[in-house]
Amino acid sequence: MGDNAPKAKPVPLPAATLAETIRIALAEQIIAGHLPPGSEIEEQEAAERFGASRTPVREALRELAAAGLVTIEPRRGVRVAALTIERLGEMFEVMAETEAMCARLATHRMTAPERFALQALHERSEAAVGAGDVGAYDALNRDFHSAVYRGAHNAFLAEHAQALRLRLAPFRRAQFHGADRLRRSFAEHEAVLRAVLRGDGEAAGREMRAHMLTAGASLAATMRGPG
Repeated sequence: MGDNAPKAKPVPLPAATLAETIRIALAEQIIAGHLPPGSEIEEQEAAERFGASRTPVREALRELAAAGLVTIEPRRGVRVAALTIERLGEMFEVMAETEAMCARLATHRMTAPERFALQALHERSEAAVGAGDVGAYDALNRDFHSAVYRGAHNAFLAEHAQALRLRLAPFRRAQFHGADRLRRSFAEHEAVLRAVLRGDGEAAGREMRAHMLTAGASLAATMRGPG
């Protein structure tokens, strides 16, 4: 094609994707302590910083509020909420029991194609672990857990697990920055998968519960920092 050919214009990110990008960035800044408790997040300033309109910023802030990371008060704006390790421990404890139930039921209820898909997801995540790619592993990790929820074939339980997962999403991603956490998370998934494939529901539940409690402990260590 000649020099006069029209140049392709960059395709803007969909609003939902942009809101997710903003949510993750703000969540990681809060969890790392770069945005301390009580600090204000000004909507317009955040929109300018991320090169976005206020709509995806507003959506991201609503999701952060649902996760307990910020508080939104009429006429007072958005402020970073106080984070306590004790509160997070309670949340991960509930998540651990919920996911243990999903794993136990999924062991006995998953179809053959669902088991194959779960194994394929796990195998794909190995490359992300080797590359130290937190973003790629986080996405595959979400898919792995979601596959277990669906495999339980209990719609109410799956909806409950997904709602809890959404609330804990920023924290679950942050724990992957802990030392060697990607490799250990992969090994814990391996233990869950093997129990599912051999039909041992009780073991699958135990392994999933341990996996989630370990994730919570890793996050607590990350929040405490060195020392």
